[in-house]
Amino acid sequence: MKPVKIGQNVVIEDGVEFGENVSVGHNVIIYAGSKIGNNVMIQDNVVIGKQPARAKNSILPEVKKLPPCVIGDGTTLGTSSIIYANAELGEEVFVADLATVRERVTIGRQTIVGRGVSVENDCTVGEKCKLETNCYITAYSTLGNYVFVAPYVVTTNDNYMARSKERYDKFKGVTVKDGGRIGANALILPGKVIHEDGTVAAGSIVSRDVEPETLVVGSPAKPLRKVPDDQLLRNQ
Repeated sequence: MKPVKIGQNVVIEDGVEFGENVSVGHNVIIYAGSKIGNNVMIQDNVVIGKQPARAKNSILPEVKKLPPCVIGDGTTLGTSSIIYANAELGEEVFVADLATVRERVTIGRQTIVGRGVSVENDCTVGEKCKLETNCYITAYSTLGNYVFVAPYVVTTNDNYMARSKERYDKFKGVTVKDGGRIGANALILPGKVIHEDGTVAAGSIVSRDVEPETLVVGSPAKPLRKVPDDQLLRNQ
């Protein structure tokens, strides 16, 4: 068994489990019970297993303590990234510098979470997705496999914009099914579904569901044409 390589000023709480050949950078904090797989690289200033803090006026349910997080084999956690408790990262996930993965999030194997990306609480992200720099995945969203989200995409889940109490039971994240693609600076409104191989052009505002294999463009986004056959996921 290859030993764990640990940098300086590292805090490792009780009950942390390490696999083989793990590298831990400087100034890392790993909270109690976290499970780290084999061949994991943890770069400087990473925080793993952080329990969430709840604002007094938050509508999220109060949870006293969440289960530990799980980091799969071959995963890389970039500098200053934060992985919350009860998050589960599959094998060979790459989390870039300054990214945040919140509680009750599952990320499938070989997915890339880019620099500065935020994946909020209660999301599911599939396998081999690419979430590019500074995109925002809102709480309660579901992304399938092979989903592409370009830089600075914003997804939303609250039609009432934090005003009326009517919103409390109507939060709904977005759904992007297998092979869905979203161009840079696009905005996806609450509850909208981008179906299989649906494609959103850069800068568009999605206010209605996107049909399978359809390219939508504009504000509000409207169908322009079918996605070319050579771009469809089944033909790759």
